[in-house]
Amino acid sequence: MRFLGNIEAKIDTKGRVFLPVAFRKVLSSSSEERIIMRKDVFQQCLVLYPESVWNEQLERLRSRLNRWNKAHQQIFRQFVSDVEIMVLDGNGRFLIPKRYLKMANIEQAVKFIGMDDTIEIWRKEDEEKPFLEAEEFGKALEEVMGQDDSLLSTF
Repeated sequence: MRFLGNIEAKIDTKGRVFLPVAFRKVLSSSSEERIIMRKDVFQQCLVLYPESVWNEQLERLRSRLNRWNKAHQQIFRQFVSDVEIMVLDGNGRFLIPKRYLKMANIEQAVKFIGMDDTIEIWRKEDEEKPFLEAEEFGKALEEVMGQDDSLLSTF
């Protein structure tokens, strides 16, 4: 399952928004009916997880935590306590609850960004926020990709 793209949309007065068609097709072809929404851990955006991806992430987190460790329980509780299960209506819309709109400082215009197996929802006004400057991006990519010596043999 791969979500790719950067698509702008508007939220209606009731807080509903259309999930972009390209992303709905990916969900549909994967037989995903429900999506899980939560605020991103690091950024001021919302993240949509197809239910199967959410379950994988939850299992991965749970496997690294000890149920009988107080700090671990608090981490897990915080991660799972503020999520919403969403189902698209017949028109491909879903409701973003007001508290989530506040968390991400979203008013009306949003930008959906496909992030491989998840979808981020950003406030449109934060146009540059999720991205590095071009030169900084190039250097970061060079550093990350240059670390693998096996890539050198492909030239």
